[in-house]
Amino acid sequence: MPSALPDGEPVPADGALPASALAGAADRPLGFYLHVPYCATRCGYCDFNTYTATELRGTGGVLASRDNYAETLTDEIRLARKVLGDDPREVRTVFVGGGTPTLLAAGDLVRMLHAIRDEFGLAPDAEITTEANPESVDPAYLATLCEGGFNRISFGMQSAKQHVLKILDRTHTPGRPEACVAEARAAGFDHVNLDLIYGTPGETDDDWRASLDAALGAGPDHVSAYALIVEEGTQLARRIRRGEVPMTDDDVHADRYLIAEETLAAAGFDWYEVSNWATSDAGRCLHNELYWRGADWWGAGPGAHSHVGGVRWWNVKHPGAYAGALAAGKSPGAGREVLSDEDRRVERVLLELRLREGVPLSLLREAGLAAARRALSEGLLQEGPYEAGSAVLTLRGRLLADAVVRDLVD
Repeated sequence: MPSALPDGEPVPADGALPASALAGAADRPLGFYLHVPYCATRCGYCDFNTYTATELRGTGGVLASRDNYAETLTDEIRLARKVLGDDPREVRTVFVGGGTPTLLAAGDLVRMLHAIRDEFGLAPDAEITTEANPESVDPAYLATLCEGGFNRISFGMQSAKQHVLKILDRTHTPGRPEACVAEARAAGFDHVNLDLIYGTPGETDDDWRASLDAALGAGPDHVSAYALIVEEGTQLARRIRRGEVPMTDDDVHADRYLIAEETLAAAGFDWYEVSNWATSDAGRCLHNELYWRGADWWGAGPGAHSHVGGVRWWNVKHPGAYAGALAAGKSPGAGREVLSDEDRRVERVLLELRLREGVPLSLLREAGLAAARRALSEGLLQEGPYEAGSAVLTLRGRLLADAVVRDLVD
């Protein structure tokens, strides 16, 4: 089951934020994340806040139904308008994730987007993304999304090899994600991403190369490649514990990452975040950059997290409880925390080090600066940016990013 929410102070019934969070808000970019918690089946590695029809049966009644989910989520968008106030603030990015957003009717996704447009307004060049399961869309569905304002789509490909997909409990067939890219282009999408996972038990280097080649052959302008993380409580963790499938190690993950970098770079993709590559700056995921740079975003939906002006909060997890709170005219927030200046400094280091532009050395304390000098001498940071005042990872540093960032913030 999904992991527990963090502790925190209570969220006011009306969702009101401290005045400090709204100070200067009109000058900060704003994004929306819309969480759709429904899945047809649960993937064996998934630890997200998602629910199948069986898991929801008898636990939320009509309130948990995906048939009226767009209306329920629109209620939270209206709440956001009240909480954030009347200062002019167009939305820069919208990202619909899950779960499987495309289990909803295409018109429902468009309706949720239009609720944001009507309440806030969308920037003229707003990035509007949805995730999609390759088996849950067709050309007509994609055309409806594009006509409704979506201009970016992210397909969960994971692998081109059937035996790897089987271990992950992915239900799409090899080749379908690549076909989806062509269908999305034909529908009019400006930007298309393919998500890949490496390090699945039983995957070989050649399997990984085949997945990369298949993804590139489809013609996306963005590729995300993530090392498989085996979360406790998942079906995959139980299978590994029982000895049914082997577990890959960090050395294998490092080798796969190097293969990804070599293959993607040769195809004209540049890394801009440790796990993300794009063919141009225009192809980068602007919404994710809001997260990585500590900007403001409102997360609507069960279990969704938000951040505005140094205040972070999260919603109740269950779709029934979420819908019930909104139906009662209350915020669905389960808890929140007000970040200190030190909290925000540490988070900037943690997140910005993963970016191509790196993190300013001015954010580091004395111990962190000493660690940066060691990382430079060990070939983990680039010399040119360091001399110019920024810590930027080398390729070797990207392989050890977690260890490097721990040293910089200690």
